Amino acid sequence: MNWLKYIFHFYLDASIHVAISVFACIEITCIFFGLPRDNHISYLAFFGTIACYNFVKYGVEAKKYLLAANSYHKNIQVFSFMAGGFALYHAYFVSFDAWIGIVVLSVLTSLYAIPLLPNTKNLRNLGGLKIFVVALVWAGTTVVLPIIAANKTMNWDVGVEGVQRFLMVLILMVPFEIRDMEYDDPELKTLPQRFGFVNTKLYGALGAVVLFFLTLMKDHLTYLDVIGKGVLFLLLGIFIFLTKRRQTKYFSSFWVEAIPIFWWICILVLDVFLGP
Repeated sequence: MNWLKYIFHFYLDASIHVAISVFACIEITCIFFGLPRDNHISYLAFFGTIACYNFVKYGVEAKKYLLAANSYHKNIQVFSFMAGGFALYHAYFVSFDAWIGIVVLSVLTSLYAIPLLPNTKNLRNLGGLKIFVVALVWAGTTVVLPIIAANKTMNWDVGVEGVQRFLMVLILMVPFEIRDMEYDDPELKTLPQRFGFVNTKLYGALGAVVLFFLTLMKDHLTYLDVIGKGVLFLLLGIFIFLTKRRQTKYFSSFWVEAIPIFWWICILVLDVFLGP
């Protein structure tokens, strides 16, 4: 039983769970836009997410990342470097245009953790900005990057999907922001710190409504897209409603982060019955 507990904690702490969510979002983009499945982009995003997230979580300063404190974090460190190696392997096979997108997203991720200049704040510590940076990186990785890799045109529908994915990540971060509101530095000016617990939940619910109705602005609508976004709207709404100041241990770190995975499973099932 202890081993099962260790594996589960490692699964969460080593960012495997969130990496599967990123992978799921890329697969959803491929389904919505009829893209040929690009294993290299999908696995690059999966392994790259593990490496980048763990660097941000455990190595805001490069020195801390290189000098792991205990055996558990050393295992995560080794796993992260291995994931980084796999990410580089898959990056070798992507197109030049995709590489430009990867570089831009990598720079944003790096600036999130590392200050641009000495004695300056990184993006993570700039008041109220961190969730927008995270949402932008997710939208770029899970919508724009697969489109570029497939040599498809960046049209209106792609832009709408990118905005929806951006909103989805902002909403997903609401439970995390509420969970951490008592512990975050007041200088961070997170949403709950600025607007309070109730208003933050209301903004999250409003964002879910906006996300759904943006679907109707697409030039090429499908039943799969409309119903799929309806499912996402319900998932986000339910979890926003269930979010409390004091959360159970795995509410945000497991259940909320699993929403893209649940959504992906629903899309796969709907795709069988509805088709393109």
